[in-house]
Amino acid sequence: MFNIRFLPLLLLWFSSSAFSANLLVMGDSLSAAYGLQPSQGWVALLERRLDEEYPNVKVINASISGETTQGGITRLPALLERHQPQWIVLELAANDGLRGTPIPLIERNLRTLIELSQSHGAIPLLVGVRLPPNYGPAYTNRFFDLFDTLSKEYQISRVPFLMDKVALDRQLMQPDGLHPNAQAQPYLLENVWPFLKPLLDEYPTE
Repeated sequence: MFNIRFLPLLLLWFSSSAFSANLLVMGDSLSAAYGLQPSQGWVALLERRLDEEYPNVKVINASISGETTQGGITRLPALLERHQPQWIVLELAANDGLRGTPIPLIERNLRTLIELSQSHGAIPLLVGVRLPPNYGPAYTNRFFDLFDTLSKEYQISRVPFLMDKVALDRQLMQPDGLHPNAQAQPYLLENVWPFLKPLLDEYPTE
């Protein structure tokens, strides 16, 4: 016979297990907490925020320092199959740009990443990044414009610039001038959050 004393616990279990979803972060060193403890990175800060505001959303950080869009294409199918994410934060292409990869190739790879995500039913969030000015305005402007162009074409959300209010502040950068330090990580999260939160809110929770 069922003991009614266990009813509140049973109801709690059903309410907490009725909905669960995965958020996959596919990025490079900017999302892999390069030069920092993993717990200091903006993705770890995001995970802690989700624990408070969206406790049934699990974060999987698949970011790797040095990752390129081609590397992302190679790894993404297996990650999609394994984690079945509802959302994918795509923070890639910076290393392509730093290597001077032709813009059409970067664009093609970003398209593939977006389409792979959508074909598995995941909602992509495209994260814009900029290149240092020494790469020349013609290349850097075409590179940066890619993110806006693709977000409009695929009608997906876009973080305009992950490093906004960080990249030009030496106090927020590591000595290499390319990677944000621990003090910068909350800024990165706040640059992503206004564009990620609406996607989380729109997803059905039951």
